[in-house]
Amino acid sequence: MDALTLDQIRVFLSVVDEGSFPKAAKSLQRAQSAVTYAIRKLEAEIGVPLFDRSAYRSVLTPAGRALLTRARRIAEEAGAFREQARGLASGLEAELSIVLDALYPMPQIFDALRAFTEQFPTVPPRLYVASLGAAANLVTDGTCAIGLLPSNIAELAALKLTPTTTFHLRPVVSPSHPLASIQGIIEPHVLRQHVQLVLTDASTLTAAKDWGVLSSRTWRLADLGAKKSMLLAGLGWGNMPAHMVEDEIKDGRLTVIQPAGSDTVTALVLGAAYISEHSLGPAGQWMLKYLTSVASVAR
Repeated sequence: MDALTLDQIRVFLSVVDEGSFPKAAKSLQRAQSAVTYAIRKLEAEIGVPLFDRSAYRSVLTPAGRALLTRARRIAEEAGAFREQARGLASGLEAELSIVLDALYPMPQIFDALRAFTEQFPTVPPRLYVASLGAAANLVTDGTCAIGLLPSNIAELAALKLTPTTTFHLRPVVSPSHPLASIQGIIEPHVLRQHVQLVLTDASTLTAAKDWGVLSSRTWRLADLGAKKSMLLAGLGWGNMPAHMVEDEIKDGRLTVIQPAGSDTVTALVLGAAYISEHSLGPAGQWMLKYLTSVASVAR
């Protein structure tokens, strides 16, 4: 089938879609004889008839029906190939890589991705999820064009940041934990007797940094989901994004506590972090503008 061409596939699909050879010829602005020749040439190449011409109107043979779906797929892929090539020639990125800090509210990125794929159908997004410095490092080393990061992490990594949203941390503990029975402020000497679960990562950027650590006894975890599971199991207390524990607080599986020196609700700003606007291609710049336009940062 070395002589099989995209034009033959196009003619085949036109005959199917238009319902007849004459209508296909009109649609393609060709002579009917040229359409007939293209189909016969295609049938000779593949070794099976595509149309039954014995009746007044040509109809697909069983082989034609079987090959129709694949023919459409070939035509669609060829069209996508052409569109992506045009985009790349104009400077459009081959893909847009974004890293989300594990704290970032995932639902907030969904609308952005839907709008992005409508605007740039040939640019697939590539998403990473990491924590703290590990997320920032994916931006600074060029793996990702944009990082959705807490502002304090972006500042450490010397990245530019456009604020996009605010999230809240809440100190929580299992109802079965001894701290859950203490009403009001929990004094430091009491906190030091209990394990605090702390989110950490393997990057050198945040190796010596601690935020919100009030206990001298800490268990460090690199996974936010594991931290939540351990809180539910009563293995310690810790700060969690409010959006991740809202249901558990409502149904009583987690209790909000009041450690001394810490608010029951701590607001932190997250934003789109990047090396510089010049490092972003057209798709990256569009995403940055979109996230800025829908920003919901508390002032």
